Amino acid sequence: MSMLTPPGMGGKYRITGDKFPRMRRPRNRRRTILVVVSSLVALGLAGWGTLQLIDVFTGGAKETSAAGRVKRCDKAAAPSAPARAAALPKPRAIKVNVYNATKRSGLAKETADELKKRGFTVGKVGNAPPEYDKKVKGAGILLGSPKAVSGVMPVLGTQLKGAAQKADARKGADVDLILGSGFKSLTTKKAADKALAALARPAPAPSAKC
Repeated sequence: MSMLTPPGMGGKYRITGDKFPRMRRPRNRRRTILVVVSSLVALGLAGWGTLQLIDVFTGGAKETSAAGRVKRCDKAAAPSAPARAAALPKPRAIKVNVYNATKRSGLAKETADELKKRGFTVGKVGNAPPEYDKKVKGAGILLGSPKAVSGVMPVLGTQLKGAAQKADARKGADVDLILGSGFKSLTTKKAADKALAALARPAPAPSAKC
C-alpha cells in the first residue's frame, strides 16, 4: 500500500506509481464577462463620439446657419415707424371748375353747390368745352396740371367715384370737373369723408422677405 493511500482504503482507491493527476484551477468567468462588457461600452462610446463629430461638421453647421437667418429675418421684419403720408391739401384750398358735358340741364350748378357745402372752393360753372361736350361717357373727368395729379386730384376724386384723372398743360392750381353721361350723383358725404380719411392715413411699412 502506498503512503498516499488513506488508511482503511484500498482496492480501487489505491494510488500507485510515481505519477499523480494534475490539478487545474477553475477559469475565472467573472473576469471574462467584465472584459467583454467593458469592450462593448468602449465601442459604444466611440461610436457616439463619432456621431457627435459628424453632427458638428454637417447638421450642426446647418442648424446654426438657419438660426442665424431666422434671427436676421426677425430683426428685419421688426415693425418700423409707418411712412408718413404726403401732406394733402384741404378741400377749401382746392378751386374746382364744374362743367356739364351731358344733355341734362342745370347739372353743373347742382354739383357745384354740393361741392361748396363740402368745403371746396368753386370757380367757373357751365357747359363743357367743345372737345369734351357730349363726349365723356364715364362718370366724369378731372383735369389739372401735372402737379395736381399727386395732390389735388386724389382729394377731389374722393367726391366722385370712378372719375378719370388727366393732366393738361395748365400751370394754375385750379382743377376742372367735367361731368359725363355716366354721372348720377356725387359720392355720399359719409363715404367721401371715409375715403378722404383713408387717403390721409400713413402708408404701412413694407414687410421683410426671408
